[in-house]
Amino acid sequence: MTMRQKTFQRRSALALLTATVLGVGLPALAQGKITRIVVAFPSGGPVDFVARAIGEQLGKELGHQVIVENKAGANGAIAAEYVARSAPDGQTLWLTSVGAVAINPPLYDKLPYDPVRDLAPVSLVVNNVELLVVNATNPANTGAEFVANARQQSKGATMASSGIGSVPHLAMELLADATQAKLLHVPYKGAAPAITDVVAGHVDGFFGDIPGLIGFVKAGKLKPIGIAAAKRHPLLPEVKTFDEMGIKGVDSDNWYALFASKATPAADIERLNGAVRRTLGNEAVAAKLMASGAVPAASSPVELATLLRNDTAKWARVIKAKNIKPE
Repeated sequence: MTMRQKTFQRRSALALLTATVLGVGLPALAQGKITRIVVAFPSGGPVDFVARAIGEQLGKELGHQVIVENKAGANGAIAAEYVARSAPDGQTLWLTSVGAVAINPPLYDKLPYDPVRDLAPVSLVVNNVELLVVNATNPANTGAEFVANARQQSKGATMASSGIGSVPHLAMELLADATQAKLLHVPYKGAAPAITDVVAGHVDGFFGDIPGLIGFVKAGKLKPIGIAAAKRHPLLPEVKTFDEMGIKGVDSDNWYALFASKATPAADIERLNGAVRRTLGNEAVAAKLMASGAVPAASSPVELATLLRNDTAKWARVIKAKNIKPE
């Protein structure tokens, strides 16, 4: 071994010792990087929960610290613009639900961002299929019974949503189209007051993400009667899909996915995608997400781009057909 090799070996050992004493890994010590996951909602919400559930492990996979930044407001536009204008180095990511990237573009005449033009797909993170729930005392035990009861009432059935153009609203429109039942839309400013009124029996039904409803279902305050997805949910295996009930076309998924700025090099996108896949494959991370009702679901960047394109077209058809206008 040469003198230069011995010197390098001593320096490497010293670096390793220093990293161990400081409690950091060599990649973090060497790179000094921070990756930001930007969330367009306040802390404590479901998207924020998913960001924080994956953040620590994603940092380990990337070899440097990952932090969550909440940039709420303007229906996701503030977060979207921030990420779109960030340095194209893969260190600023946007974790968004389907609304801001697939529903907002056809819903609003003008947006300060374009998901296809300004953002680069990284990976799908979780699926959040919609669950139809009713008050615990509601006579309907399945979605089919709920529809049948609505048909027998002159005024139909009332359906709460978290707002005009929201996923719960559009899921309701899919059910109305599939069954021709009279469903009266009752929009609220957010899911919390909508759920409160369904629990109290003031509104007949509500479509919502399972993570936001599972606590009420387990407590017996809400009755789950239909899954708007191709297959049943692991946490609610006894609840049938609408397809199983013979009601076709009621398929609604408020998925969450990661995007970077458009100019991010393909090599960085692939590196991030691999880290996300490994993170979601981690047993502890997957178990935490599953316990909440969110189903881990990594994808390739191309698969996410296809999903975005298909869902944008799907929701655009509903918005146009129903002449839905934002509040």
